[in-house]
Amino acid sequence: MDLNLTNKRALVTGSTRGIGLATAIELANMGAEVIVSGRAQNKVDEAIAGIAEKVPGAKLQGIAADLGTAEGCKAVIGAVPDLDILVNNMGIYGPKEFEETTDADWEEMFTVNVMSGVRLSRHYLPLLLKKDWGRIVFISSESAIYIPKEMIHYGFSKSAQLAIARGMAQLTSGTNITVNSVLPGPTWVEGAPARLEARAKEQGTTVEALIQQTFDVRRPTSILRRYATTNEVANMIAYVCSPASSATNGAALRVEGGIVPTPF
Repeated sequence: MDLNLTNKRALVTGSTRGIGLATAIELANMGAEVIVSGRAQNKVDEAIAGIAEKVPGAKLQGIAADLGTAEGCKAVIGAVPDLDILVNNMGIYGPKEFEETTDADWEEMFTVNVMSGVRLSRHYLPLLLKKDWGRIVFISSESAIYIPKEMIHYGFSKSAQLAIARGMAQLTSGTNITVNSVLPGPTWVEGAPARLEARAKEQGTTVEALIQQTFDVRRPTSILRRYATTNEVANMIAYVCSPASSATNGAALRVEGGIVPTPF
């Protein structure tokens, strides 16, 4: 398989931690020049230092901007006018009862999770078409299909990403550009322990019990029966960014441990 990304330039949004950081590390390992993006400059600097330690000689650039705003997207485009790979990973989430989810909550979820990828892709796709090579990947979620009742607005935003990616893929017909979505499931990120500890204390239970509840109650169809690691998810993203994935286009690729049932 051709996994070589030497001389390719990749922007990974929301790459100072979690799946984004793991993806940035993997792409750097494959030889790509990686642009790390996050809201805070100190977090961007920390991420770059961490990647450089893991991948000696990696070509790295960093930019701090709030991609949840049109101004932030414009700043990133100004700093990175051209690239070969765009990974739309940045996003927000959070449980909230449907009847308590305000118009502002819906608008924020849509603006941050959906419009950030739209604004960046709208700039970069025409450039990729001109050079006839490129990869755009939207990091969606199994929540796009298996809508969580505790955060319907989040599931809605992830479903929208699938529609956008599929529509954009059709614009690449007959070219060497691909547009795909990757759908992670429950993933063990840096903030998971603290978040679960706080929730366990609030509910008078244990972290272990909450983890068990995730797969017994919230996601009972899981075949994996555990949280995926960020590296496991990043492996799929990195493959889709590589030359080896040239026949995979317009796809929604699942890394969710079998949560979403299929008819076959």
